[in-house]
Amino acid sequence: MMNTAITIIIITIVISVLLLGESGGFLPLPFRSRTCQGRGWRQHFPQTPIKEIRDFLLFFVKAFAFSDNEKLKLRPDDKILEIYKALYPSKWTPDALEFETLAKDLQQRYSVELEKIWRDDLTLGDLFTECLRAMPNTR
Repeated sequence: MMNTAITIIIITIVISVLLLGESGGFLPLPFRSRTCQGRGWRQHFPQTPIKEIRDFLLFFVKAFAFSDNEKLKLRPDDKILEIYKALYPSKWTPDALEFETLAKDLQQRYSVELEKIWRDDLTLGDLFTECLRAMPNTR
């Protein structure tokens, strides 16, 4: 009986770890507790197809290794640095090179150089605007 319970617990842990590894991590609080922010994106970018917005948000959450399901919890006025600081509240915590990944991916996908547009109050909406400018055949 005890061996069966231990086996079930181990299997549950392994499955949980595998599922989290597949889907990515969760947004830090307070971002994680939000409901869908799609309406805010549509209001901020009314002429932009929703697919472009979702593709951009998916692109961003992948750079930060968040779950794909978390993408619509982000708002256009969210500051990228605040998301990072919520993820790594201590300056002594080593990060997973999210900014380096984001910069490399931005250059490859959108031809946007993060270093040239960076400022501490850069928002996701600001970054998306830069990506839209760089995209051919936008709208």
